[in-house]
Amino acid sequence: MTPGLYRAMATGVLSLHAAYIAWVIFGALFTRGRPRLAALHVATLVYGLIMEIFGFWCPLTALETSLEVRGNVPAYHGLSFCTTSTRWFTPIFPRTFLLRGLSPFAL
Repeated sequence: MTPGLYRAMATGVLSLHAAYIAWVIFGALFTRGRPRLAALHVATLVYGLIMEIFGFWCPLTALETSLEVRGNVPAYHGLSFCTTSTRWFTPIFPRTFLLRGLSPFAL
């Protein structure tokens, strides 16, 4: 396959990743009166918090990095999607503040 196709697939994974994070943060707004959707939101929220707090690797980040390398794009090594995509935001609010501050509102 051509590098352009790998870059396009990496962009698709990046979009999926951003949608997942938006669901984790704002999903509670869409779950009112929908218990099954609320259960799915709580499960994804818990999964996301565990991944961020304990520093586990994310399969979407690994897939995106692999596709970027095959597409001749210099990938960010050793950093998570959240770390690289919110780098500009971190000096304003420390990561622990964001995790502790936003998690009660997401439930």
